Parts: sequence; C-alpha cells; structure tokens
Amino acid sequence: MKSILIFMILITSTLFAVDSNTSKEDRIQKQLKIEMQKEQKYAKEQIFYQHWNYDYKGAEVNKESLKKLPEIELDDLDMDSVYD
Repeated sequence: MKSILIFMILITSTLFAVDSNTSKEDRIQKQLKIEMQKEQKYAKEQIFYQHWNYDYKGAEVNKESLKKLPEIELDDLDMDSVYD
C-alpha cells in the first residue's frame, strides 16, 4: 500500500515538473506582454502629465471682475467652540 502511494506521488511530481518546464517560456512571454502593456500605459500617462500640454488661459481670473466682489468682513474668528 505504501509503495503504491509513493509511486503515485513520484508520478504526479514528475508530471508537474515536466509541465512547469514546458510552460516556463509561456509564462515568460505572458509576463513580458503584461509588462509591455504597463509600460505603454505609463507612457500614455506621462504624456498626459506634461505641463506644456495644458491650456491655462481658460482658468485665468479676470482681475477687473475681482473688484466687483463684495469684501467679506470677519467679526470674530473664534475657533474655541469648534474643539469643545
């Protein structure tokens, strides 16, 4: 009984060893493909984050319109009640 169990363990271990050797190249190719996709995504994001691609003209504040805003006066800025 023990010999059959040992024999089965040896056969399965050799089958897994043979399977892992043949699929090693496949795993390498798969990992390379994943890394290339990550690299392409990174390159695309870097193009997005470049400062010279932004148009800041639309976000500028008109200084003349700031003069028309009413000034808000603060009576007392007491922050003690916040921490109670």
